[in-house]
Amino acid sequence: MTPSTSAPAPADDAADRLARITWSLIAEPSDPVALLARSLLGPVEALALAREATETELTTRLGGELPADTAEPGAPHQRSRRALARWRTRWAEVDLDAVLEDAERRRIRILTPADPEWPASLGDLQETSPHCLWVQGPGRLDELVASRCAAIVGSRASTPYGEDAATGFGAELAAGGGTVVSGGAYGIDAAAHRGALAAPEGATIAVLAGGLDRLYPRGNTELLERIRDRHLVLSEAPPGTAPTRWRFLARNRLIAALGQAVLVVEASWRSGALSTARLADQLSRPVGAVPGPITSAASAGCHRVIRERGAVLVTEPSELLDLLPGGPAAGDGSFAVQDELDLLSPSDRRVLDAVPPRSSLSLSRIAREIGFEQAEVDAALARLSLLGLVETVADRARRARTSR
Repeated sequence: MTPSTSAPAPADDAADRLARITWSLIAEPSDPVALLARSLLGPVEALALAREATETELTTRLGGELPADTAEPGAPHQRSRRALARWRTRWAEVDLDAVLEDAERRRIRILTPADPEWPASLGDLQETSPHCLWVQGPGRLDELVASRCAAIVGSRASTPYGEDAATGFGAELAAGGGTVVSGGAYGIDAAAHRGALAAPEGATIAVLAGGLDRLYPRGNTELLERIRDRHLVLSEAPPGTAPTRWRFLARNRLIAALGQAVLVVEASWRSGALSTARLADQLSRPVGAVPGPITSAASAGCHRVIRERGAVLVTEPSELLDLLPGGPAAGDGSFAVQDELDLLSPSDRRVLDAVPPRSSLSLSRIAREIGFEQAEVDAALARLSLLGLVETVADRARRARTSR
């Protein structure tokens, strides 16, 4: 028997909402059996099975087996038995009314796909989309990620070079009214958030792996509180949930989905930030990476994702903005200043090179030196004068004092 491809029967909005909240309390974000049951049957019917079904009934309703890319070890009935056991163990400890009261007291709002604030971009996660989101802060999630929203991620063990780059990218994106999404961690995440906070025009979102009642990491509590007070922090894990390695990895798919592009600023060879880049690639999000010194282990992951996965090499904010819908905002958004000498034609550049840096030379001498006709030299010097690069006085040319 194979899983049905028909959509689950529609449920009452209130019942669907409570079922999704309950699923977030009893199942891990990456629980493959819970996600498959919800996808095939809908949250309400799947929850009824979680409460009442036998392992055989659950296995039958799920089509007899899990997809290969999400299957747990063991036979289908063994996976169903383990799933039911872990759900029911947690369910016995859940006081849903107390959880909802605590969330209201902390001003944590709970979003489900039925809410207008639920971002459409999470639909790209399909069956792995979160059951619900726990959100805190004055920003509206759907509006913050609707346009010019980029995820900026990287290693916790960052270097001053990486932190400076992340701060610059975050500040430039926010200055143009964009939103920076990151994970609130030490290193590159924190630098990107700080850059965004320094620009009053934009916003930043911290996506956490644990409950919002315990901001993590503790060393970033002040930063996360500033984000919460001004913009938004969110998690798919309910209050009381401790951050763990598998929850961090599950959290990365939300960062990838919320951003319209992902930029890896600094990452070691096996950095968790590379999983965010991989997930973004799977979601058809543009992925960029900032290069570092070839001798730097802190940038080995960036070089890897450029070489092996075709990430766009990004060296300045305008190149990050190019990855987003609509391209760069007003302003050049560049770390580097365009050198006007690069815009000169070869002949104009040759004439300029013939003008001595600290003295003057006759126009006829310049023509002889470079083998140009006098008319060609005169025309080139006229153009160079308009650019403020040379001055011509009494038939002699010299470099302008501001030129190089």
